[in-house]
Amino acid sequence: MARSSLTPSDQILVLGATGFVGRSLVAELVKRHVKVRVLVRDRAKVYSLSQILGDVEVVEGDVLTGKGLSEALRGIHTAFYLIHSMGGKSLFANTEFASQDRAAAAHFVKAADSADLKRVIYLGGLGEEGIELSEHLSSRVEVGKILATGKAGATILRAAVIIGAGGASFEMLRHLVERLPVMVCPRWVETRIQPIALWDVISYLVGCLFNADTTGQTFDIGGTEILTYREMMQQYASARGLARRLILVVPFLTPLLSAYWVDLMTPIPSGIAHPLIEGMKNEVICRENRIDEYVAIQKTSFREAVMLAVSKGKSGLEAQEEHGR
Repeated sequence: MARSSLTPSDQILVLGATGFVGRSLVAELVKRHVKVRVLVRDRAKVYSLSQILGDVEVVEGDVLTGKGLSEALRGIHTAFYLIHSMGGKSLFANTEFASQDRAAAAHFVKAADSADLKRVIYLGGLGEEGIELSEHLSSRVEVGKILATGKAGATILRAAVIIGAGGASFEMLRHLVERLPVMVCPRWVETRIQPIALWDVISYLVGCLFNADTTGQTFDIGGTEILTYREMMQQYASARGLARRLILVVPFLTPLLSAYWVDLMTPIPSGIAHPLIEGMKNEVICRENRIDEYVAIQKTSFREAVMLAVSKGKSGLEAQEEHGR
């Protein structure tokens, strides 16, 4: 596959710019003097980002319906695809998120092919196929495959839990540990996870943009440690100077019951918590580290990532927008 290197005159499109990762990515691209355009469903959300967006072109539209896509992609060199819906505010809302994600990705590929887009960079999720992946993780894998069918060269990054203020996974962890010295948790808290700091994710995304040799490849990205969710909670408590938490594991606590519990104890709605908790049954660790051959970064430890996230002050949680939806 031919590599298409970025030039100073090339413009970049960010889909999901109002989301957890998208906001930080746009800020870093602006800092690096990259010409940025964003596609948003509601311009009002962009106004709240005025401090970091700077001189960014805004197009209003919706990938799910295809509205505004042609305009947004016109003249674009590379698009960051950071859109992923996980459910509504309740378990009874937006239950068809997987089919919506398929439709959105298909609309994007069709419009991108017509616009002669050169590259697309997608942030998906870790998880091995063929081992009964949760619907949430399976959907992220599927979206990556759909994006790779287009003419644009696709770079796919796969991450597990991202540690940063405002991310639904981190806010769930933060609020549970901060509020509950004793927790009753499902058996999946023993599942191994390779969390990664938000800043490291941004560094990899930007690094791939500036390295054309990452085109057409899929990379696992993760932090320096492999931890269980139980260990993450204990390390969070330690980093915050809290007493060690008592975590009781019970086998009969289903994802459904856990989601309602999280909804009660944290700002995370049950419709968001359920796919996150269901995904905890799947081990999500890097199976390879080839990304380091193309994008060299100084990785952040879990403890440092926690302290950086907490230092942001209020969570500013917008869980329904974690993936730009």
